[in-house]
Amino acid sequence: MRGQPLLSVRSLSAGYSEQNIIHEVSLEIPHSGFVSVIGPNGAGKSTLLKALYGLIPPRGGSVVFRRDGSEHEVTGWKPHRLTAIGLNYVPQLANVFPNMTVFENLELGARAAGPGSRERIDEVVQMFPLLGDRRRTRAGTLSGGQRQMLALGRALATRPRLLLLDEPSAGLAATIVDELFERLVEINTRGTAILLVEQNARRSLATSDYGYVLDMGRNRYEGEGPALADDSKITDLYLGGSSRFVADRTNPPANGEPT
Repeated sequence: MRGQPLLSVRSLSAGYSEQNIIHEVSLEIPHSGFVSVIGPNGAGKSTLLKALYGLIPPRGGSVVFRRDGSEHEVTGWKPHRLTAIGLNYVPQLANVFPNMTVFENLELGARAAGPGSRERIDEVVQMFPLLGDRRRTRAGTLSGGQRQMLALGRALATRPRLLLLDEPSAGLAATIVDELFERLVEINTRGTAILLVEQNARRSLATSDYGYVLDMGRNRYEGEGPALADDSKITDLYLGGSSRFVADRTNPPANGEPT
């Protein structure tokens, strides 16, 4: 991962109450990169994303975000400031406003990025036509997969340089998961960098350029995503078995691959 990355995280620690959950975690996200973070339950993956997006205060370390030749030390910034410079976050739960319509959800996201909101909404609807078809539908009545697409669309309406995604495939049917990963690859191909925390670890690594493994809140392994997915050590420790797995972005794993 050469050159000045879009996001540099150095020795980041954070947690809740008196207890740290992540301990001196470091990672990099290249411009237009696709990076995954995997690890067992309780490894601190979601905590990491929340600390990066200012939802919990870091207790040590630094976060640097670079865009358009500018470098921003953003450690501990509030979410609205991060959104304004091009970083957005889609949580696993409570990621849409259920009592608002689809269009109102998109509009709320687009307005956070300033003038030109209608143009940004139109771009999102072109990528997710279903959202245009359901524009007057209350978000709370959408299926799980449709809600996830709306959550992605609302974040994309800010035209982010980097998306932080927390378990986007959780609870979705296999066919919807396939569509979701296709969309993520499309979003990334269009130039938006992605940092993905995902329960479907095999698929996540195979789709990513680079991956990090967290264990007990600390960096454990890192490397190119497909190589990690096919590493017997990683497989045995974190992917639920010793079967080999080789895939790439144009040849995703079949439905039902164990995670």
